[in-house]
Amino acid sequence: METAKNYILDQATAAKKLRRMAYEIVENNDGEKEIVLAGIRNSGTVMAKNIQKLLAEISSIRTELYTITLDKHMPDDVVLSKPGDFNDKVIVVIDDVAMSGKTLLYAMKPFLGFHPRKIQTLVLVERSHKTFPVQPDYVGLSIATTLQEHIYVEAAGDTITGAYLE
Repeated sequence: METAKNYILDQATAAKKLRRMAYEIVENNDGEKEIVLAGIRNSGTVMAKNIQKLLAEISSIRTELYTITLDKHMPDDVVLSKPGDFNDKVIVVIDDVAMSGKTLLYAMKPFLGFHPRKIQTLVLVERSHKTFPVQPDYVGLSIATTLQEHIYVEAAGDTITGAYLE
């Protein structure tokens, strides 16, 4: 028998949090003409697409979307979906959940061969177990959990449908 999922965010609340974070991106990047959105595959990419759509609704900032692919447990190879020039650009690295900060830190690797103006990070859910020096700039929900608990973000197509604790 499957137990009921312990949802910490439903679809409507996740959408509100993404919208709020899009407004924060606009506020913190006043005067920027373009922002690079780099979503960590899979849920991070869905979130990046949502943020891109929201930024188009609320601002005139152009966005370019990339997908970052890496093994979250052994992030030796970090690959971008396409080549790009990131010199003097604002980059927002997007992931679903931040726990230790390791994935976000390694996801920045492809951009470090350039000279970006800023690298910012965005997560839907932040957990309080930092072992790497990464503090997300944009956070949908901060939650204290035990190390044994896991948070999963669910997506259907291009929609974040919720997040639950297990």
